[in-house]
Amino acid sequence: MVNILNPEVMTKLDTTSSNRLKTAREWGIVIGDLPVGNLNLITDVAGVRVGHATLSNGSVQTGVSVVMPHVGNIFQEKVTAAAHVINGFGKSMGLMQIAELGTLETPIVLTNTLSIGTAATALIEYMLERNPAIGDTTGTVNPVVAECNDGFLNDIRGLHICKHHVRQAIDSVDIHFAQGAVGAGTGMRAYELKGGVGSASRVLNIDHQQFTIGMLVLANMGRLHDLRICAAPVGRAICADAINVGLPAAGSIIMILATDIPLSARQLGRLARRAVVGLARTGTVIDSGSGDIVLAFSTANRILHDQPQAVIQLPRLTENRLDDLFPAVADCTEEAILNAMLTAPATQGFNGHVAASLSSYIDLLPIGSAQFENDVSGL
Repeated sequence: MVNILNPEVMTKLDTTSSNRLKTAREWGIVIGDLPVGNLNLITDVAGVRVGHATLSNGSVQTGVSVVMPHVGNIFQEKVTAAAHVINGFGKSMGLMQIAELGTLETPIVLTNTLSIGTAATALIEYMLERNPAIGDTTGTVNPVVAECNDGFLNDIRGLHICKHHVRQAIDSVDIHFAQGAVGAGTGMRAYELKGGVGSASRVLNIDHQQFTIGMLVLANMGRLHDLRICAAPVGRAICADAINVGLPAAGSIIMILATDIPLSARQLGRLARRAVVGLARTGTVIDSGSGDIVLAFSTANRILHDQPQAVIQLPRLTENRLDDLFPAVADCTEEAILNAMLTAPATQGFNGHVAASLSSYIDLLPIGSAQFENDVSGL
């Protein structure tokens, strides 16, 4: 039996802390049968970039992550977007205008719950620098900031996120980015184990055209007993192998869906609602105190801020082909959550709290071994 709140067992819990931990697919855990993108990341959607700023030092376990929808000026060239709130115990900013207008006009910033104000100010300053007309000859700007509570591992009351950390994350955006305990995911837990940032993508062929759907999650939700991987009750198996798992996760998951498929804001909302399928497959029952939010956007159509034409036409997928997209959304979400957990090492933080890594229990995971079924059959 392993007491995973005991700092003395940190070495056992994470024997590969100096190396990048494997993703689900690298372990042989394959979700669905659709092909993945080149990187199996949200950045497989052309133009999308992700960056992190990580603060990891003793009781400070927090950070900032940024999703950049495209490399141009997003205020001047907005993208169609939708927001879906599964359970609203959250403090996100900017969702109201997205719901009303169906567009996204800033990068998406992810951080901890008590740092959304700082993050919003930094994001607004970034947008003002790039757009002198904001608040002067045109309207203001709608900063989009989403959050999860990392207070179990992080000294959240210390307000350690500063504006320059947001800039650092923005300046670091790239198609390649780390997963796990990085950026906003540094102090997050999922299913009472270490959570964090995870991503996945799927490629679809529609009428001989190739399109991509990508997902990035900030995973900080769930109870260990409920954790399932490929429908197998691995959480129960881990509970049988460990004691004193700790307090249930504080709750919340932010899911960012990106695609290059031409979709209206209403259609993006329909896709966003399917993310709950992938989330539920991992075992969460969406607790009352959990903020479970999906932001979806399409890079296919740009909405000009200063549109000279009174009437515009935007291509969009016909409604009867949306069914082709829904499995990709569910699979991306499920795999991104697993990637967030598997790539995050065991972490000790605030008040000596420890979150173990799911990768430490790889022998209990369903990676093609019939022995797994025998091990959990009696649970």
